[in-house]
Amino acid sequence: MKKNPVAARLRNREEEVEEDDRKRSQQAPWRIHTLFSVECQNYFDWQTIGLVHSFMKAKQPGALTRLLSCTEEEKKQYKGMNLAPTFEVPSMSRHPKTGDWYPAINKPAGVVHWLKHSKDAENVDWVVILDADQIIRGPIIPWELGAEKGRPVSALYGYLIGCDNILAQLHTKHPELCDKVGGLLAMHIDDLRALAPMWLSKTEEVREDRAHWATNITGDIYEKGWISEMYGYSFGAAEVGLRHKINDDLMLYPGYIPRPGIEPILLHYGLPFSVGNWSFSKMDHHEDGIVYDCNRLFPEPPYPREVQVMEINPDKRRGLFLSIECINTINEGLLLQHASNGCSKPKWSKYLSFLKSKTFSQLTRPKNILPISMQKEEVQQQSLDEPGRVHSKIHTIFSTECTPYFDWQTVGLVHSFHLSGQPGNITRLLSCTEEDLKSYTGHDLAPTHYVPSMSRHPLTGDWYPAINKPAAVIHWLNHVDTDAEFIVILDADMILRGPITPWEFNAARGRPVSTPYDYLIGCDNELAKLHTSHPDACDKVGGVIIMHIDDLRKFALLWLHKTEEVRADKAHYSRNITGDVYESGWISEMYGYSFGAAELKLRHIISKDILIYPGYVPEPGVKPARVFHYGLEFSVGNWSFDKANWRNADLVNTCWAKFPDPPDPSTLDATDQDILLRDQLSIECARTLNDALRLHHERRNCGLKTTSDQNIEEKPMLPRRVGRASESLYIKNNPTPTNATHVTGTADQVDSFRYWMVSLWVLSILGFLVAMWVIFCRKKLKTRSKAYRSKRRASNSGFLDTHGHGHDRRYSDL
Repeated sequence: MKKNPVAARLRNREEEVEEDDRKRSQQAPWRIHTLFSVECQNYFDWQTIGLVHSFMKAKQPGALTRLLSCTEEEKKQYKGMNLAPTFEVPSMSRHPKTGDWYPAINKPAGVVHWLKHSKDAENVDWVVILDADQIIRGPIIPWELGAEKGRPVSALYGYLIGCDNILAQLHTKHPELCDKVGGLLAMHIDDLRALAPMWLSKTEEVREDRAHWATNITGDIYEKGWISEMYGYSFGAAEVGLRHKINDDLMLYPGYIPRPGIEPILLHYGLPFSVGNWSFSKMDHHEDGIVYDCNRLFPEPPYPREVQVMEINPDKRRGLFLSIECINTINEGLLLQHASNGCSKPKWSKYLSFLKSKTFSQLTRPKNILPISMQKEEVQQQSLDEPGRVHSKIHTIFSTECTPYFDWQTVGLVHSFHLSGQPGNITRLLSCTEEDLKSYTGHDLAPTHYVPSMSRHPLTGDWYPAINKPAAVIHWLNHVDTDAEFIVILDADMILRGPITPWEFNAARGRPVSTPYDYLIGCDNELAKLHTSHPDACDKVGGVIIMHIDDLRKFALLWLHKTEEVRADKAHYSRNITGDVYESGWISEMYGYSFGAAELKLRHIISKDILIYPGYVPEPGVKPARVFHYGLEFSVGNWSFDKANWRNADLVNTCWAKFPDPPDPSTLDATDQDILLRDQLSIECARTLNDALRLHHERRNCGLKTTSDQNIEEKPMLPRRVGRASESLYIKNNPTPTNATHVTGTADQVDSFRYWMVSLWVLSILGFLVAMWVIFCRKKLKTRSKAYRSKRRASNSGFLDTHGHGHDRRYSDL
């Protein structure tokens, strides 16, 4: 029997990995197995060399298996059996029933065969599935990417437009669950067992549907059905209810520009790419026997020092470095394979010396997955489905205060931001008093802009922390120089599930996008008539906002002034006017937003596809939401979660503290599909929060976990009312502040707080006087016109008959 030199190298490589990592990768539930599918061709052999060599360089945990699809006739002449640890699979390139020639079907067919017949499949917990034309740059560890049972991780394949049109409606019962993913798949073995047969059958189904191969339906520019296997995967996953965590930062096509601060761990050289006058296309080497031609390599690319002077732009230059790293890694693998083939030692050359140098070894050492750098500027997002197109720059902001309550929400939101593929950077607008800052320890939880607190109004003394949101936006606009074209505004108690982009939801200058807040009934009655000169332009929106920076600059001050105005109008706090069941004016900031936008006649595109409250059943026909807003209590069986019960819990600074685990999704009752989906979404939200806390504690070097995770005691609280929240919002003193190494904002900003507040007070005085004058004039009009008063009463009565139901608690404690 022939020796397998690659298998021997794999064993040697595993022995070099640290003992604890090696043991972990071989013990349940941490066992990983990596698969890739090929055929008996020279074309796939050189790709195999590159992938296997990069697998070893990256120190990927677990075993690697090549699924080799060959006919018996092909195997007689095939020379590459020893190129990788191999599991032979019957070829389905020529379909046994239809006679259709479609080699791509071997991928799902190979996975099905491996699951049925390989003993390795019986001793694994997680499976990573790659394509042969990829280079691994760092360990792909599913749980570190956020994968969990029922929630695989994958890269974005945005060109799979069939997920959004008739193709998905024809080929899956759940088109709303269709994810445009591929390239990298990391999933639990149980999910793969459920998916694989459906992946194969859906591939056959789409392949046979020639009537829908058109480019405008599939996105396939050749209209040959070549990407049927990709749709087979997406439709198969939708059929079995698998929703993916999509991460667009894990994989990069050489020739594309990586986002600043992002280190892709996978290079996919499926498209031609070039560096200066040098170029490479895998299709030029379709019949290339380079694996068996001693000491022949692919043409050498430019050297790093040549690339250094070739491109001034640092982002583009880094993209060029990744391109040459890709081809150099393949050539390094070929050199080692030629040596194992018994080839003579190659003649010395400058290029060979470089590949064997310490410099190259350092440049290609294993990369770790890192979050977006907190110090980088936001960048233009490259869309993979539209190569070369540059979208508008985006910046995401959210407002918080210096309390443990907002700290754990910040950890959850920032964690989900990095997993969601949201373009651009994120900034926390942190509203604190100078006294708060002396004891605050959460500086490094997120990129931060510090803002003077307006929780206690400087003029009226009114305690209303919600006003910090518009005040913080104004401060950020006045003190930060951003080149972002669109701003996405979120609340801290949100979890991102996918990107929220202006180009997807059609936001434009003068046309912001938001989500429906139907309980803002004041838009339809006298409240709007009192507080805006354009009540007909009042939109009942909130939660998520996508707005052009020019509109935000014009609008922000009005948002603040209208919030003060509505807050001061205590005569109209009643539920039948505002929809506030507590009649406390707590939602004044929401009305301030709607009335401020109405003043400028900013009409919103209102999208139901963006946000969902955990515990709510998704509306039929509405696409899966991109954001969880856990502002309300939600439950699954006997388990429940209410953010208000965790107002004083310091989960961030207590090692391994987390929320009570939600039920296992496998225990849910599948009788009612709507209820099942509702509960699955609720569990996903809770799990994401706990995952974020776990990773936060790991980064803090909390040490070994105890046998039982530490749960902070949940303390039920009465509904929050104005004037009763101040005590719960103050934090404990901590004499050892954290070193804020990743915070944007300086001591100069803190020192300038009082000067900014003086300016704000002056503006607020003017706004307050105008508000009082308007209210006074309205009251005079009231006394003069009984007819008008009667008419308005009738209007209110009719309004409540239509809109006064079903929204009593939706806004509570948002």
